[in-house]
Amino acid sequence: MEEIQSQSDNYRSSSSSASSPASRVPSSNFFYLRKPGSLRQPISFEDSPEWEDTDVDVRVDDGGDSINAATTPASPSLSKLNSGSLPSPHLPEGAVIPRKIAGASVAWKDLTVTIKGKRKYSDKVIKSSTGYALPGTMTVIMGPAKSGKSTLLQAIAGRLHPSARVYGEVFVNGGTLKMPYGSYGYVERETTLIGSLTVREFLYYSALLQLPGFFCRKKSVVEDAIHAMSLGDHANKLIGGHCYMKGLPSGEKRLVSIARELVMRPRILFLDEPLYHLDSVSALLMMVTLKRLSSTGCTLILTIYQSSTEVFGFFDRICLLSNGNTLFFGETLACLQHFSNAGFPCPIMQSPSDHFLRAINTDFDRIIAMCKNWQDDNGDFSSVNMDTAVAIRTLEATYKLSADAAAVETMILKLTEKEGPALKTKGKASNATRVAVLTCRSLLVLSREWKYYWLQLILYVLLTLCIGSVFSGLGHSLSSVVTRVAAIFVFVSFCSLLSIARLPALLKDIKVYACEESNQHSSTLVFLLAQLFSSIPFLFLVSISSSPIFYFLVGLENHFVLLMYFVLNFFMTLLVNEGIMLLVATLCQDACWSVLTLLCVHVVMMLSAGYFRIRNALPGPVWMYPTSYIAFHTYSIQGLLENEYLGTSFAVGQVRSISGFQALQNVYNISIDNNSKWNNLLVLFLMAVGYRILVFILLCFFIGRKTSLLTSFKCTRVTTDTS
Repeated sequence: MEEIQSQSDNYRSSSSSASSPASRVPSSNFFYLRKPGSLRQPISFEDSPEWEDTDVDVRVDDGGDSINAATTPASPSLSKLNSGSLPSPHLPEGAVIPRKIAGASVAWKDLTVTIKGKRKYSDKVIKSSTGYALPGTMTVIMGPAKSGKSTLLQAIAGRLHPSARVYGEVFVNGGTLKMPYGSYGYVERETTLIGSLTVREFLYYSALLQLPGFFCRKKSVVEDAIHAMSLGDHANKLIGGHCYMKGLPSGEKRLVSIARELVMRPRILFLDEPLYHLDSVSALLMMVTLKRLSSTGCTLILTIYQSSTEVFGFFDRICLLSNGNTLFFGETLACLQHFSNAGFPCPIMQSPSDHFLRAINTDFDRIIAMCKNWQDDNGDFSSVNMDTAVAIRTLEATYKLSADAAAVETMILKLTEKEGPALKTKGKASNATRVAVLTCRSLLVLSREWKYYWLQLILYVLLTLCIGSVFSGLGHSLSSVVTRVAAIFVFVSFCSLLSIARLPALLKDIKVYACEESNQHSSTLVFLLAQLFSSIPFLFLVSISSSPIFYFLVGLENHFVLLMYFVLNFFMTLLVNEGIMLLVATLCQDACWSVLTLLCVHVVMMLSAGYFRIRNALPGPVWMYPTSYIAFHTYSIQGLLENEYLGTSFAVGQVRSISGFQALQNVYNISIDNNSKWNNLLVLFLMAVGYRILVFILLCFFIGRKTSLLTSFKCTRVTTDTS
């Protein structure tokens, strides 16, 4: 403690001339925040009114689920602060405020999260964090990288991975109950949108997935969400653009991801890094929109790494983290006073968030060590004349003994002394409805994704023309048998390889599913059924357009029934191949590795299909068992050859003739049974189903809902909102 005190005194003495309130007399264009609840208007320090700071208390009425705000005396550190200046943009004039939302209070007490192997020196990612969020306010969790911001947000929302262990209590409206579906929304840092849809179409399909009821009612919900996020000018624009048209900017895409959660009209909204990868203008627009949303009564809890002074002025409360330790929780202006009391006043021309992170970010120690011999015009390279570890310990010790920490404890006692009404769920759309909605959405995307669908269809036709023209004019003599087998093998193998071009679209579908499934908008079974139903028309279109071209160019048996079997066999082959692609994409979840894996799988299956070496002569341990039985090429080619040659005969000389089975005996293994081709078709169907069952298991294992089993959350009965 003596070391901390001495270094803190040195910092106070070195920065008093530059950062003390006496020397930082602001001019008339400096602003500060008025007390909570009042409109934020730019006024000068000289003209600042005298008022006693108040904090907000939450009281839940017995007769309903509304939450009233009352005022209680605040901690002494929330008195008038003149240690710095803080611009605070006001809401746009003439803006239409959306409909009111009955928010909910959220409080967490002594919340500790341990994840094995997450930290180098300790498994504790969050250490005894305490705080709260009130309706109609924005509470921000701020800190440097790997400080535990997202982990704390997920712990409060109950979305941690089951491997994480959580200690402490989380209260919603004063009760330790789990938040039901539809009562809260969670927006991840990186969300996947569907670029082929317009903003209105994307939100409308999201509403159909989430909400039960009639279609007309959901349209009004979508329009409310578009208006709440100020997306009216972009409602009919494609999210990802088309051809030479640009898509939405990154800021508007973030607003769309938030609007997707707003269709449920949640009472609590969690946002992980909403300003991620946004420029200053987009970040300011985002905060103005979120501030307008919070003014409707919604409780907002968000994480942020760093912000400008203007953005910082929108926050109501701040939770400052460093290495999982809570260094401060309270009003944003009180945080400035807290740093000043601890010996780290904010310099006059520095953003508050920059100053906070400069003092508690351990990465700056490496910069100081690299540049310790450099001196700037004012003498020291660093504005904080002590190492970060000492600064963190000083701030933590000061906060624990401060009136701000006591005020937080008092507020949590008031929020939890009486349990309010349980949050109500609005019900879900049925699984049948979700399958139908996802199928329609996928078909609409398919019709617009020319790169992955229509271009691939053209390539299938061109490839079939090339193969058919190479093997054209074979005739029906015995000498053409070997060449026909080669033609069918090349057709099946090359067309299967060409289907890998659609892998990026499948990877995108899996990412969209993972995002929707994490928010309970979809499920694994719903996704797989919708994906199957939407891919059947495209695969059948490919088979019906490519198979006849090859069939007639090569000159196969001219019978309509045989042609239809050829089309059906090729369709089932494509269906099995898509199941393999889904399986590999789920395992790898990377385009490059998925393509390489699929190429290797196809090469191995082609080698064991019985064309390069007859199947009975393959080496037993690996190639015969089990590779040749796993390869779908084996059953597809065998069925097509049986369809072509069973029941036919070839003349040998002028006296003797041999059957088609005998002609193929030394070229390819087929069965003499006339029903064998249908058995091969059945095997292909079972393989298509089997691969999708494996995908179902993998999706449940890898991308299943990662809801945490918080020990403080109790299983309570959820009432249904019939309104």
